[in-house]
Amino acid sequence: DSAQRQVLYSGKDICMNYKIVGSALIITSCGGFGLSLAAGCRQQEKLLSQLIQILEYMEYELQYRLTPLPDLCRSSSKNSTGILRHIFLDLARELDWNTAPDVQSCMAEVIHRYRNLPQVVRSLLYQLGCTLGKFDFPGQIKGLRSVLAAASNELHAIKAERNIRSRNYRTLGFCAGAALAILLA
Repeated sequence: DSAQRQVLYSGKDICMNYKIVGSALIITSCGGFGLSLAAGCRQQEKLLSQLIQILEYMEYELQYRLTPLPDLCRSSSKNSTGILRHIFLDLARELDWNTAPDVQSCMAEVIHRYRNLPQVVRSLLYQLGCTLGKFDFPGQIKGLRSVLAAASNELHAIKAERNIRSRNYRTLGFCAGAALAILLA
């Protein structure tokens, strides 16, 4: 009789241990998802900062050196890192090879290749593609400044909400994990 009770208790203990481990895994995975969303916000902020630097460089190059667009994109890529570097290198190649009739089509083709690009950066790059090569020199500078202003506005908005949004994503992830663990336990 006592041996049977001991076997029953150890079976319950094992089942309880599985529930605890499962709950911990659920909470950890949901919390990790929240942390990855918060990291995505930081990545978007970093990309916008790099894009602003590239746009300022492009404006300087166009105003004072009148650099042709493929060379401008190539030299802009040297002043950046990560995904933006690859985007501007690909754009320079597209422009060199004349794969599309205009800069807008080339930029759309390049942007399409990078699926993990945040939507804000994607739309700003597309706006840049619509501006470059379409207008006369003052029109290009004006368009470039317009994209620069839009990127700066987006960056300021993201910086203003950064701490709140990151905290909310982390909290929501861990709370959702805890709620799910309670429901499944």
